[in-house]
Amino acid sequence: MAEKIILTGDRPTGRLHIGHYVGSLRRRVELQNSGGFDEIYIMIADAQALTDNFDDPDKVRENIMEVALDYLSAGIDPEKTHILIQSQIPELTELTFYYSDLVTVSRLQRNPTVKTELGMRGFGESIPVGFFTYPISQAADITAFKATTVPAGEDQQPMIEQTREIVRKFNSVYHTETLVEPEILLPQNEACMRLPGTDGREKMSKSLGNGIYLSDPAEEVKKKVMSMFTDPDHLRVEDPGKIEGNTVFTYLDAFARAEHFAEYAPDYTDLEEMKAHYRKGGLGDVKVKKFLNNVLQETLEPIRSRRARFEKDIPYVYEVLKKGTEAAEKKAAGTLEEVKRAMRINYFEDTEWLETQIRKFSGQDGRA
Repeated sequence: MAEKIILTGDRPTGRLHIGHYVGSLRRRVELQNSGGFDEIYIMIADAQALTDNFDDPDKVRENIMEVALDYLSAGIDPEKTHILIQSQIPELTELTFYYSDLVTVSRLQRNPTVKTELGMRGFGESIPVGFFTYPISQAADITAFKATTVPAGEDQQPMIEQTREIVRKFNSVYHTETLVEPEILLPQNEACMRLPGTDGREKMSKSLGNGIYLSDPAEEVKKKVMSMFTDPDHLRVEDPGKIEGNTVFTYLDAFARAEHFAEYAPDYTDLEEMKAHYRKGGLGDVKVKKFLNNVLQETLEPIRSRRARFEKDIPYVYEVLKKGTEAAEKKAAGTLEEVKRAMRINYFEDTEWLETQIRKFSGQDGRA
């Protein structure tokens, strides 16, 4: 039976927020503990982060440890999962180079994720080549570890599909089954696909100041929750309120569980009952926000507690990264060797090639 392998990761451009948590990190921990996978690799994608932060490498460098701490605090176990640093695995760069011959410029331009990111960053004609070829680099990351499963958000579906195309093209051109087609594993809850910022904007980010981070102190979380965007027309408690586009309820969709109502909102049996009351009128924003705050504090407190312990032992975290990267490089090196063999560019490991050249130039192949 073929191995089941996970590859996933994050760009280290800042601390991880609760959007990362519900979008993929929480699921990664569940999958890690399920026992259903043979190998799990979680990548700190610093090389990819440099494609649009090349002029500020310290921003990336300073966040490597932040992201590692977030992983460990959220429950990633180094005994079950390899945490690796992308730039320390040179095989990924070489695979990207070979795969770039299999993809056209027009295909990259059609990638919806690339188009969206380009629009957000406003590169215009000054787009860095490294950023433009991001999907090829990601394909190298995924295939290097023979990943069969990639837990990711909905916005990553075009990227995974492009990886699948590269795999099919490579295997077809070189008449091999070397590379494995991955499958994306989306969040089970629709609200977790892309959690909005606290201000209601589609994207949660440090630059917009609209994120709640896994490492935020309890008071900071409460402050952010109480200032969250709701329904601008819900001016009085008795007014009917809208659920759609209401950030507080979107967060509750992502985080609230049945036991939270018994503990913090006993007037309601579940979220649907609370939503119905809000729509009808008679439920104020403050009460809903206080409930959300309690839900988030319960979720984040164990994460903050674990982080406090790991922050006191940074050498341990360093060793986790070092060992995880070493294990990942060994895996990637094996894949690269297979790729070069399939492409017939493994000259110094192929004794047949030497023998052929000897016969060719000694006249033994019938040409003399």
